[in-house]
Amino acid sequence: MDLVEATAADRPTGDDKAGSPETGYGTKAYRKYVLGILLVVYIFNFIDRTIINILTEPIKESFGVEDWQMGLLGGPAFAILYTFVGIPIARFSERNHRVWIIAASVALWSLMTVLCGFAISFFALFLFRIGVSIGEAGCSPPANSIIADYFVPKERSTAVSVYALGIPLGNMVAYVFGGFVVGSLDGATIGAMFSSWNWTWASGLLDWQSIEGWRVAFVVVGVPGIIVAILVKMSIKEPPRGYTDPLEMQNKEQVGFVEVLKILKTKPSYWHITMGVTIASFVNYGVGQFFVSFLIRTHDMSIFDASVKIAMALALMASIGTYMSGYLADKYADRFPKALALIPMFAVAGVIPMHVTGYMTDSLWLAVPLLMVGQMLLYTYLCPLYAVPSGVVDSRMRATAVAVTLFIVNLLGYGLGPPLIGALSTILNATFLSGIDPALSLEACKASNLAVAAQTACDSANADGLQWSMIIFKCMYIWSVFHFYMASRTIQQDMGR
Repeated sequence: MDLVEATAADRPTGDDKAGSPETGYGTKAYRKYVLGILLVVYIFNFIDRTIINILTEPIKESFGVEDWQMGLLGGPAFAILYTFVGIPIARFSERNHRVWIIAASVALWSLMTVLCGFAISFFALFLFRIGVSIGEAGCSPPANSIIADYFVPKERSTAVSVYALGIPLGNMVAYVFGGFVVGSLDGATIGAMFSSWNWTWASGLLDWQSIEGWRVAFVVVGVPGIIVAILVKMSIKEPPRGYTDPLEMQNKEQVGFVEVLKILKTKPSYWHITMGVTIASFVNYGVGQFFVSFLIRTHDMSIFDASVKIAMALALMASIGTYMSGYLADKYADRFPKALALIPMFAVAGVIPMHVTGYMTDSLWLAVPLLMVGQMLLYTYLCPLYAVPSGVVDSRMRATAVAVTLFIVNLLGYGLGPPLIGALSTILNATFLSGIDPALSLEACKASNLAVAAQTACDSANADGLQWSMIIFKCMYIWSVFHFYMASRTIQQDMGR
């Protein structure tokens, strides 16, 4: 797999069907197609990553674990190797065929997701989640590098925001499928379907009665990813590296990792954007891990209603915020060159009162509209997550710059958010429980033959502990706002606008 460089011969002038450095690589229709396929890849990336959030309660019950253990499963099990493997893969993609790397990554994480459904223990599930993380580490760095070669600078923020739609859309699909499968489709139902179809070979293949719905959910969302991997390899053309960059940037020597860090060190807006996004992700990933659990415990909803009706609505609003942030940043780039930092600064500041009020109120009729508007504002932070690292460096360093960003964001945000909110929830759960009935303990609450009063106390403490953990976490967005403000002071200079 040889490095594909853009030479003068690869750079036609004029608006021909092959495209040009002034318009982008390939035809306009093909560029949209490639962006659409990469969006589908990223949607599956987040479906397989997020599905664990919807399945928290049934997995917790199946293996008899606490919130802090589920936090480990949702955070470190995924984040640690995802972050550490990401940079070597990014360096590899700076010199090798990026389409091949993406296709292989999709196939690997999809297979690991399927295997999660066959985990016989909590430890086995933990290991398979690590496998998912290794596969997903090969997605965003090469994908963002490809996008930068297909789209000219004035269109990249919009293109990147379309790609970033994979996060809220992936979450939405995961919530819908996860909620539907757990709510209405389990092994017994599948076995009965096979029997009604006279598929005797399938109905007798497994003991379908013993297969839980959460296991089916992993398989249902994992298998289609294999098809997506084939589609990527068969239909996306590897663009010449640096195709849309200025001619003077072509044929320069590759830059070493240490040199990339030295260049990024001179870009203060990059680091403030990275920290702002990291803190927002820390809160968002932590709260997202237990959002369905919150609706179940606090508002007495089923997994189906919590996932399909509420979480899907929030994901739709998040999609609007993700796209609009990139679109507005491109549209008003000349008038407001600091838009990539100012848009998330003002938007995330507005999230805090909306989400805190939404999580505190007992009324879903009040909570849901507040959470929806807040979610639309919150997801404006995704566009600068990719646009700024790609914009402060040239084509030789983009995959590495994105990988460094994701290393920090995911190690601190994804790695620490879920376990820390899970630990805080467990601590507050025990605190509320002791205030209600000092004789009860978290371990005692796991018993199946509790008296009505004891069960009520356990349920109340379980709900209150998680609710206040989420409220406390949401207040931390103010720290993120500070970093977006600091980034706005130098982003115009750092991105050469």
